Amino acid sequence: MMKVPLLDLQAQYSMIRWEVRAAIDRVCDSQHFILGPEVMALERNISSLCGAQFAVGVSSGTDALLAALMAIGIGPGDEVITSPFSFFATAGVIARLQARPVFVDIDARSFNFNPDGVAAALTGRTKAILPVHLFGRCAEMDDIMEIAAAHGLHVIEDAAQAIAARDRRDRAAGTIGSLGCFSFFPSKNLGAFGDAGMIVTLDGAFAEAVRLLRVHGANPKYYHNIVGGNFRLDELQAAVLRVKLKYLPLWTQARRRNAANYRNLFADAGLLDQIELPEDSAGHVYNQFVIRCPQRDCLQGYLRSRGVATEIYYPIPLHLQKCFQYLGHRRGDFPRAEAASREALALPVYPELTGDQQRYVVEQISSFYFPVRRALDRAVSVA
Repeated sequence: MMKVPLLDLQAQYSMIRWEVRAAIDRVCDSQHFILGPEVMALERNISSLCGAQFAVGVSSGTDALLAALMAIGIGPGDEVITSPFSFFATAGVIARLQARPVFVDIDARSFNFNPDGVAAALTGRTKAILPVHLFGRCAEMDDIMEIAAAHGLHVIEDAAQAIAARDRRDRAAGTIGSLGCFSFFPSKNLGAFGDAGMIVTLDGAFAEAVRLLRVHGANPKYYHNIVGGNFRLDELQAAVLRVKLKYLPLWTQARRRNAANYRNLFADAGLLDQIELPEDSAGHVYNQFVIRCPQRDCLQGYLRSRGVATEIYYPIPLHLQKCFQYLGHRRGDFPRAEAASREALALPVYPELTGDQQRYVVEQISSFYFPVRRALDRAVSVA
């Protein structure tokens, strides 16, 4: 039985161990641990990667979203339109500011929210739209930006899973709206050795606002004109990320290659009537390779018993979370998000994944859906 982890960070680290250790030693020797030269260099690197004029390092992807909303003035009573099918932070930061998350159902193929629902969700209290580039695929930003422009709304891009992703017009994720928010959580395509995040923008005033917010609103030190937070990025995390950033194009290429290989393997196995594969797009960076399948939970358990790790993103859509009961939603309000929560399963797709491991994953899925056929194949091979 082969072991296939969902993500193999040890394999990644083994290839860059000494570069990372040298970068960490550089910070340790300097004894400068907060908002120093490593952070400034990483900000320049990310700005160049995205084609954004400004990049501001922050403490996590969650804090990136929070600081971005604070920078555009979101507060009590405001409404922010977003997706019910995302990591909790997407809606959680809205609620933390005493604003109201307003959900729009997703597109069944892309998992991103459907812009067609945005217009119907607008009210006089709507202040912003917060699309999510889920699993590494850009949302339909042209339609979203057109709606935002027509109604004078800011757009905050949740690009936590989409570093280096590009949309249909070859624009970098995070640079299309007012501000874009990245997470460098260890499982992301560009992962730190802990929590870290980044905000990018083309607007100097927004960049300055975020810089002020990340240091408790102090300028100069100990003089506070606004209430911000401790959203500072550590030097150690920035140093590690600078090493990894050099390899991101190769890792992205490998993820896309693995996604393409899965498509061929599933087709060859005759599984396309059972498994719905994620829709591809030119700029998809495959933070996750998420299939949709019947008997999802049983399949996950079977794969676990065969040594294959998977993950469910996300088992409960945001509108049905207990903490959001006050919004008044019921089961059935966003049927496509709810269906995705029942059917979606993420398979390993990390850059170091081998062809043999991928073949093994698809073989085990085939043996789950076609046990008789698989048993016959094994009998023939033995004979």
